[in-house]
Amino acid sequence: MPLKIVQNFDSSFTLEAQAQETLFNLLTSEAFLNQIRQQLQCEQIKFTELLFQPVPYSLSTTKGMPAEFEKYHESDEYTIINVPPNLMFSAKIFKPSRLCAIYQKVDKG
Repeated sequence: MPLKIVQNFDSSFTLEAQAQETLFNLLTSEAFLNQIRQQLQCEQIKFTELLFQPVPYSLSTTKGMPAEFEKYHESDEYTIINVPPNLMFSAKIFKPSRLCAIYQKVDKG
């Protein structure tokens, strides 16, 4: 089966205000932030409130994300995580089915 390259993929989405508020609260909860800090082995991390829907590989989206978010992928100051399905479910977000969140590593120094 040959690989099909997607020419265009609409990655735009809108979250209902209540769903977004719930998701942001979950993504900034101390327990969740502690998990991320532990994985990254860093002292402080801050949610940037930037979310995006992963996109299929294409000639213009070689990192699996909308091009405007690639600068965060290439920076050591930021980390991109897949929003866990249980958080999406808790926030009652079913479309899109997957989201990524961007966090900034904060130096205490």
